[in-house]
Amino acid sequence: MLLLDTDLGAVVDWSRAQFALTAIYHWLFVPLTLGLSFLIAFMETRYVRTGDEFWKRTAKFWMKLFGVNFAIGVATGLILEFEFGTNWSNYSYFVGDIFGAPLAIEGIMAFFLEATFIAVMFFGWNKVSKGFHLTATWLTAVGANLSALWILVANAWMQYPAGMRFNPETARNEMVSFWDVLFSPVAMNKFFHTVTSAFVLASVFVIGVSAWYLLRNREQKMARKSIKMASWFGLVSLVCVIWTGDGSAVLVAKHQPMKLAAMENLRQGQTHAPFTVVPGVKVPSMLSILAHRSADAYVIGIDDLTEGNPEQGILSGDEKIVRGKHAIETFAAFKDAQKAGYKAAADSIARLFDPSTAEGRAFTDDYFRYFGYGYLRSPAQTVPDVPLVFWSFRVMVGLGVWFLVLFVWMLVLEKRDAIGRKRWPLHLALWSILLAYIASQAGWVVAEVGRQPWTIQDMLPTVAAVSRLNTASVQVTFWIFAALFTTLLIAEIGIMSKQIRKGPSN
Repeated sequence: MLLLDTDLGAVVDWSRAQFALTAIYHWLFVPLTLGLSFLIAFMETRYVRTGDEFWKRTAKFWMKLFGVNFAIGVATGLILEFEFGTNWSNYSYFVGDIFGAPLAIEGIMAFFLEATFIAVMFFGWNKVSKGFHLTATWLTAVGANLSALWILVANAWMQYPAGMRFNPETARNEMVSFWDVLFSPVAMNKFFHTVTSAFVLASVFVIGVSAWYLLRNREQKMARKSIKMASWFGLVSLVCVIWTGDGSAVLVAKHQPMKLAAMENLRQGQTHAPFTVVPGVKVPSMLSILAHRSADAYVIGIDDLTEGNPEQGILSGDEKIVRGKHAIETFAAFKDAQKAGYKAAADSIARLFDPSTAEGRAFTDDYFRYFGYGYLRSPAQTVPDVPLVFWSFRVMVGLGVWFLVLFVWMLVLEKRDAIGRKRWPLHLALWSILLAYIASQAGWVVAEVGRQPWTIQDMLPTVAAVSRLNTASVQVTFWIFAALFTTLLIAEIGIMSKQIRKGPSN
């Protein structure tokens, strides 16, 4: 698994860049799909309950924008999944038994659920009953979000590997509890945080597009009703985002302390750790409270994790590397004994990898838990890009505060029947569409860059997960994908802009 090629660093960097490029473009399309599907379902529900053709016309308009976005999102998502096999084959081999399970369920269950009912949703108007069509619309929304569930379960497992056991016979991690993988606290929190943040983005999108109509004195009723519905949906969703974000702080502090330290640029760990709003503006003890629910709690810093802190029971990075190398050497000794036919010796070593035995639990706690560190050269490699993570987190949180203001503001204006009387709030709402996408991308930067260098936290770094590829081939495909995705994005913006200018049709 350990690659020794001289250009390994370049392969890792370009493979990471290609995966990041695909993920960024994919996530430009997904959140709007997740949130807009439910808003459309709400609108059609109003149509079925009231019989008012206005709501049917409104739902069909937003459905067109949903359809364009959905199609391109599927295309980029397929490429993203293939890259696990092409660029990260060692990763796929090492954990494919676990990582592949939720992705397979996503394909079999959620994707086919969407594919089945999305056709009825788009082409079933006046061909099936109102009730059946409404059911298809709701099932499309549920299916889209079920797709997100399984993908986010897989991603959460990379952040917090649970429900698995290493099999030295196959050199693979194997699932021992599907329910531990599915219902791990990290998986559940990540799912609700991510999908509700997508609902916020979709709400801002609907408000912004509706503001565009009001600025041009077009589709006044549709715009006002859409703003009201999206503001309520966005406000409720944002409350969930804040709640799950608070839960994320606790989970990150517990399972990924380096990520939390990078988010706060906290070099030296401390009790009563302050939360940094921006450099120079800090809230005393707030970080300790957010991370550990106590102002007296000790928040681990970057130096603690790289240099060690015996008082807090934290090993140095060098010691973790030594222990990781011992775990790797022990595994190599097992394979050598197995290859040489020394069954007794191989069985004896294999017991060290069995956590159901006392010696296995001891070996796991003292050595195997640091397996991934054995592939690293220095503790400095365990530190992510601190400035990028630090500022991405503040962009995400700061824009989240703005969206809260926007939703409340729009609801107050609607209550006073004052939407559209002044143009500058509408301009702010329109520009907030861009801000919503920036906030969404910033969140993923925090989540993914913050856990570098790990593809699987503490278990497998990128240097050991990457495929044996020629650097030039990765560079070529990177630029091909960059051109392809940019073309798709331009096409999507063009098609959606044309539909928006055209407006709803009867």
